[in-house]
Amino acid sequence: MCRHLAYLGPEAPLGRYLVEPAHSLFRQSWAPRRQRYGTVNADGFGVGWYSPDDPVPARYRRAGPIWADLSFADLARVVRSGAVLAAVRDATLAGADAEAAAAPFAADRWLFSHNGAIAGWPDSAAPLVPALPPVELLSLQARTDSAFVWALVLHLLRCGEEPERALGETVRRFARAAPASRLNLLLTDGTTVTATAWGDTLWYRTEPGRSTVVASEPYDDDPLWQEVPDRTVLTASRAGVLLAPLEDPATVPAVGPARAEAPPSPKEPCR
Repeated sequence: MCRHLAYLGPEAPLGRYLVEPAHSLFRQSWAPRRQRYGTVNADGFGVGWYSPDDPVPARYRRAGPIWADLSFADLARVVRSGAVLAAVRDATLAGADAEAAAAPFAADRWLFSHNGAIAGWPDSAAPLVPALPPVELLSLQARTDSAFVWALVLHLLRCGEEPERALGETVRRFARAAPASRLNLLLTDGTTVTATAWGDTLWYRTEPGRSTVVASEPYDDDPLWQEVPDRTVLTASRAGVLLAPLEDPATVPAVGPARAEAPPSPKEPCR
């Protein structure tokens, strides 16, 4: 469920990558070609983008389907950016969080999206609650599985973890707590993109030195698109893409700041 996309490259109108292609994210909201779970992504959408002179991204999010928002059509036609993250949402469970539940989530210089679902939510996530300081738990942007995943990723980023480590460790922890979860995560700071393939489709298209797109599924039939193997973490920039396997959580214990056995002491905000 859900579809998402991140773009790094020459500055262009948002619509060039989100609306105009034959199988764009806009069309994937009602006719995805490779979505394995769910059929219509009409429970909200969002787009985040970066300006060359500001490291903090802007966002536009709504609770309804992307095709029903005429303001987005205007925005996508005229707003230009060289770094974008966008998503269309199929909710795991019904809720009242409206656009607060729509990706991309944002904090500091980061944009984030989760394509998938936490199996057994919310009960299955209870063992991971101690991994967050109380103030961060109380500051969740929405009462959804994706918002909780984002809170855990953001906590690791603010503790100094590299993006690939923050995503990979978060995936492994949820895989231990709720093994049937689907955990395709997508993160950008406007310069790099980090993503995981865990239970759903992920593709990339790169022209090294010029542009890179990472997406749940291709938006056209260009032969440059490559599928990412399941259980993989991807790191990308305009220069190209690197892939690395994600270890089986049954054989790799959690280490460092990802441990969740006890809440932090006042002098130790990170684990």
